[in-house]
Amino acid sequence: MKTLYLECAMGAAGDMLTAALLELHPNPDDFLARLNNAGIPDVVISRSSSVKCGITGTHITVKVNGVEEDEHLHEHDHEHHHDEEPWHEHEHHDHHHDHDHGEGHAHHHSHTALHDIEHIVRDHLRVPEKVKDDILAVYGLIAEAESHVHGRPVTEIHFHEVGTMDALADVTAVCLLMNELAPDEVVASPVHVGSGFVRCAHGTLPVPAPATAYLLQGIPSYGGQVRGELCTPTGAALLKHFAGRFGDMPMMRTEAIGYGVGTKDFPIANCLRAMLGETADRTENVSELACNVDDMTAEEISFAMERLFEGGAFEVYTVPIGMKKSRPGTLMRVMCAPDNVEEMVRLIYRYTSTIGVRETVTKRFVLDRAIRTVDTPYGPVRVKESTGYGVTRRKLEYDDVAKIAKKQGKSVSEIRAELNRLI
Repeated sequence: MKTLYLECAMGAAGDMLTAALLELHPNPDDFLARLNNAGIPDVVISRSSSVKCGITGTHITVKVNGVEEDEHLHEHDHEHHHDEEPWHEHEHHDHHHDHDHGEGHAHHHSHTALHDIEHIVRDHLRVPEKVKDDILAVYGLIAEAESHVHGRPVTEIHFHEVGTMDALADVTAVCLLMNELAPDEVVASPVHVGSGFVRCAHGTLPVPAPATAYLLQGIPSYGGQVRGELCTPTGAALLKHFAGRFGDMPMMRTEAIGYGVGTKDFPIANCLRAMLGETADRTENVSELACNVDDMTAEEISFAMERLFEGGAFEVYTVPIGMKKSRPGTLMRVMCAPDNVEEMVRLIYRYTSTIGVRETVTKRFVLDRAIRTVDTPYGPVRVKESTGYGVTRRKLEYDDVAKIAKKQGKSVSEIRAELNRLI
């Protein structure tokens, strides 16, 4: 299985992810040429070689209207400044810059809402539709985080740090690189977030900043002795969207290694490492619990199955059987993780009439599964994606399809056919 491992020992930011993945691309110059012709307004992206603590890697530079953001304000140095109130005018990082090329540069700052990003992505970017879906999904995660932090609806969120054209360039680059590298699985290490505080227009905030902390919920992360903001909201959102799991580097036959280098110098090499290689297709042990019942109604069996699924069962199914005294009965099988057996047995005894449960430990070969949300003319729809063993399968979430079919007065098969043509 083609696996991409992202080592985030010095955090994650959009430019460092771009640079590391670019080193894995078989033709980075051609990729950059296509990226610069993709339709990102007023943006030119370039790469250069950079060395940190003796490690040579790639550094990405993004210029908007020929001007690069000041180093101390830019996400690339991992010590940028946040405006943590995105609905106010602010004094630094922004989306559009009107440059007065007289004496110095006069920056006019404006705001970009999520619908502005959607307009640029859907109507102007020359990239595959799947890449557009990924870009908007990443921005959706960021908007959700900002909405939660500030207690405002997503429609009122106006991007600053993550809404500028240079950040859009980073997100677009990562999404396009992921599409072209096409790993079957993306695994990331626990994320180093840094330590200390970061200044914003309205005060000083702890590291990780609130939006980043929200995005990293459910993701293993840690601080340390390095002072500064190592993981940015853009980096956190990209990891959350693409990484299927987080943990140690899997056993893999590495075929290519890329280093994305940041600007700032630390005692530790300021880089993100990406490794692309082959891992064994996924197998895992599973416990299969079985019991026989002959005195439960169909409704009682259905209720018990629902409780077992709620308790964490992978699968619950029944088979009609013949029992003692020629009685018709039901064989119930429950598949679960080995460390969840005790809880499953407790639930089986609680919700069924059985007086005995059998366990068999087996190995199963599984496809890696993920759920992504795509925008459709009928609204957002979830898509289940399964990959591995040389196959990729996509299936629309039935509940979403059924909801649309009911609202449109059409059959499930009609809506499913329409949506399948769009994804």
